Amino acid sequence: MKTKQAILSLMAVTGALFFAARPALAHHSRAMFDVAKNITYTGVVDEYQFQNPHSHIIITVGPEAKDPSTVGTWDIEASSINIMVDQGWNRTTYKPGDPITVVAHPMKNGSKGALLFYAIKPDGTRLYRAQHRYASEAE
Repeated sequence: MKTKQAILSLMAVTGALFFAARPALAHHSRAMFDVAKNITYTGVVDEYQFQNPHSHIIITVGPEAKDPSTVGTWDIEASSINIMVDQGWNRTTYKPGDPITVVAHPMKNGSKGALLFYAIKPDGTRLYRAQHRYASEAE
């Protein structure tokens, strides 16, 4: 009886370890963003986080902004490293102090975050978040 219980316990622990060790394949929802709206934010990069599962660009838009609703510090969420690399991004695309213009989808709750559609570099080059496009991302 003890041998049977030991085998069952070992199987349970092994199974738990197997599922805990495999990569997570969860999808991160974009439901908090209003993908029907495109807002342009023009400011300066505070921080560029080229990372998984999502990269982030923290920007500050100054009081001289054309759209007063964009003034402040914003967390612009982008995609994972592999998707961004496919779109031309790298670890050094931006650094603190760089000027930046992004077109992004604002948070539905009005907080200071947005989902990147694309960034415009000073030379006019557009860098997109991903190849996938939402219906509102037509040009």
